[in-house]
Amino acid sequence: MPDILLIQPPIRDFYLTAKRTIPYGLACIAPALLKNGFSVKILDALATSKSRVCDLPREMEYLRKYYGRPDRSAFGLFHQYRHFGYSFEHIGKMARESGAFLVGISSLFTPYMQEALQTAETVKAFHPGCKIVVGGHHASALPQSMMESAAVDFVIRGEGEVSLHQLAQTLSNGGAYHSILGLVFRKKNGAIQINPPARMEHPDDYPLPAADLIHHRFYRRKKRAAMVIVAGRGCPLRCSYCSVGAGSYLHYRKRSVDSVIAEIQNGVNRYNVGFIDFEDENLSLDRPWFLKLLAEIQRRFGGCGLELRAMNGLYPPSLDEEVIRSMQAAGFSALNLSLGSTSTEQLKRFNRSDVRAAFDRALKLAEDCGLRAVGYVICAAPFQSAQDSISDLLYLAQRRVLAAVSVFYPAPGSQDFELCKNLSILPDHFSCMRSSALPVAHTTNRQEAVTVLRLARILNFMKLNLDNGKYIAADPTPENLGINNPGDRVETSRRLLSQFLDDGKIRGVTPEGEVFEHLISQDLANGFRAGLAAVELRGSQ
Repeated sequence: MPDILLIQPPIRDFYLTAKRTIPYGLACIAPALLKNGFSVKILDALATSKSRVCDLPREMEYLRKYYGRPDRSAFGLFHQYRHFGYSFEHIGKMARESGAFLVGISSLFTPYMQEALQTAETVKAFHPGCKIVVGGHHASALPQSMMESAAVDFVIRGEGEVSLHQLAQTLSNGGAYHSILGLVFRKKNGAIQINPPARMEHPDDYPLPAADLIHHRFYRRKKRAAMVIVAGRGCPLRCSYCSVGAGSYLHYRKRSVDSVIAEIQNGVNRYNVGFIDFEDENLSLDRPWFLKLLAEIQRRFGGCGLELRAMNGLYPPSLDEEVIRSMQAAGFSALNLSLGSTSTEQLKRFNRSDVRAAFDRALKLAEDCGLRAVGYVICAAPFQSAQDSISDLLYLAQRRVLAAVSVFYPAPGSQDFELCKNLSILPDHFSCMRSSALPVAHTTNRQEAVTVLRLARILNFMKLNLDNGKYIAADPTPENLGINNPGDRVETSRRLLSQFLDDGKIRGVTPEGEVFEHLISQDLANGFRAGLAAVELRGSQ
């Protein structure tokens, strides 16, 4: 029976990317607890294939008109809202059985804070004798929102490696915890005390993550274990939409190459790791450090068949020929490139540099090295026009890259969160602060935002067909359109694409073969279609 139980809660959303839900943060916190004599267990409620359809939250009812009907085509977005992971009741029973005196719950992302709170309330109901502490990005940015629940005894702001073991020690020996950095708690008079956030000044002073507490048999890719690594904390850039840049309490720190290599070695030797996702905010910015890391990975693990990714995105100006060739040699198979926008005015609002020249250079080098590429742009931010987003798509259409569109969401702790607050355009509920909820309706309305998402799907489908030597031409729409074999997703989508290129209407197909029109901005769709006709489309390979 552990002294301390660390819980990754279930989530409710339209989709789940399992390889990015590894409870790395909890594994990072555990060693300091173990070092101080506490036994620790991680209860990962997402380490299961269990999921169930659940009701769309009342605050998201507005999404039904955009996502309502199931669509078997390549242009479908979301349909079913699901509970991913164990039930709250199961988590409560496991917490009771653990007998832990302290339960730590991760509240990493704002849209899932309600699931974190429901986890806390259920655990307290099943195991009333325990103390509950919540941490993570959301808890750090908006601790008061977590302390509104009577089930939450404490919040840790900042990096839990520094403070959680101190809290555990004071609770176990009856000491005073009032001065612990990062701690948020209720005083005797009921007032909430919020201490300054905790941070690790020197990451190498802390032990490697407790990888043995992670369910490696669940997190797999191509029959080998997958792992997440964070090789550095923070970011020196000041992008307005980001909550962990230079404007935050987290300054930019890199771990030593030796420390990162030791973590990889442990994963490869003990768990047969074959896939590593570096979740750094800016992995490649420190060029000498990054080149040294890549060289060591190639030297130590060159024959291990490691596949490396940086799914959080790479900053194009940091990628030159030597860096990209070194990435390919080390095991990177794709570049996830952060473009942001092609609009000069929007880039100023984002407080980002214009990286188009560096982006194009990176794409050319990726092609020379046989690497795939994905280009990320943001749409529907405050004051960002939908026409600018169409320009972004047409820019990507002409390049050897897949298009990845992220609908803007206001991240607590960012400059843009405060901007949205001042403009009175914040969603009424935290659960709506996610891309899939089309959270902000401002210069770009929700109908335009969902249109941009579907047009990106169309663009990528066209690119993938070009990769396979298939050019799709416009074809007039028959009066009585029906699909005889909706199970043939590729051919069905090709037919719908031909019709879109003819009349600009985005259609879907039900499992029964009924063709229907999606609710979109027809002006945007027509503008995109006209733009495609005026440029030379490139595939993704």
